[in-house]
Amino acid sequence: MNITAEQERLIVLGILKKMNVSDDDASIVADVTVDADLKGFSSHGIGRFPQYIKGLKAGTIDPEGEISIDNETVSMALLNGNHKFGHVVTYTAMEIAIEKAKETGMGVVGVHNSNHFGVAGYYSDMAIMQDMVGIVVANTEPAVAPIGGKEPIIGTNPIAIGIPSNSHYVSVDMATSASARGKLLEAKRKGEKIPENVALDVDGNPTIDPEAALKGSILPFGAHKGYALSFMIEILAGPLVRAAFGKQVTGTANPEEMCTKGDLVMALDPSKFSNIDTFKGEVDDFISEVKSSGNVFIPGDMEVRNIKDRKENGIAIDDQLMEEIIEIADELSFDLGKILDN
Repeated sequence: MNITAEQERLIVLGILKKMNVSDDDASIVADVTVDADLKGFSSHGIGRFPQYIKGLKAGTIDPEGEISIDNETVSMALLNGNHKFGHVVTYTAMEIAIEKAKETGMGVVGVHNSNHFGVAGYYSDMAIMQDMVGIVVANTEPAVAPIGGKEPIIGTNPIAIGIPSNSHYVSVDMATSASARGKLLEAKRKGEKIPENVALDVDGNPTIDPEAALKGSILPFGAHKGYALSFMIEILAGPLVRAAFGKQVTGTANPEEMCTKGDLVMALDPSKFSNIDTFKGEVDDFISEVKSSGNVFIPGDMEVRNIKDRKENGIAIDDQLMEEIIEIADELSFDLGKILDN
């Protein structure tokens, strides 16, 4: 079935409030969740929502936790999320990074003791809306085997970069693996196969079975290049921010384990380099040059197209996922039908 973005938002808000999540925190989680689905990152939208509910029940997500600052300078900070919703912690981290960038030209904020934060591009978008460059990296539970190995040691380790422009949404948001783990979980839930050249089974053989892939390993994108990038992100989002790394990372896929991954978010203020209008104009000139070469896309075009489509036609929810949401709502005595019937 298809639901509207507003229906999805009301579902997330209503269920979280039933679980005693504050209005402000529930609003951030709902915004990030809807943003993912509108952009086409369905594996990180409402498809992940049951995972968060399990985390709340297991106590690995603490809605009453208080974010604290371990270290801070004029241009950087290290946050302890104290296991609040990852969405709320990363939102706070980017807010701090943006404020520091306004002062010094650059804000860098590391995060540990957080949780899965949804789609990384939401937070780089926060910087774009302040006419800044936003960069977000994170590590995850082991899912990728190093080149030449077959045991998962490195995470799918996403990277998002957003750049302000006068005319276009300029953003890349991707895993450094051939597929995000969430897409494998989604394929497993839907009973679908995964593409070839994405994953290996436990014996190191290629597989198109998502369950075998989840037990085995996901390939890095671009062979050694994706592996190298993911390797570096593992360090930036691990030891640098006092978070776990490699096989010590837990809790991004299994909500019953405490999350030990880390994040690093950055905001850069182009106005500290040159006039902001000049910068954005030159970004637009580059985009025009690229698009003049043919029927080409720039990073962000697909998301813009997906947002338009989903606002017009709704967000698809498969039967299995809807059954999970109905079960959650029934357990909490939440009137899901009131939202879906409108």
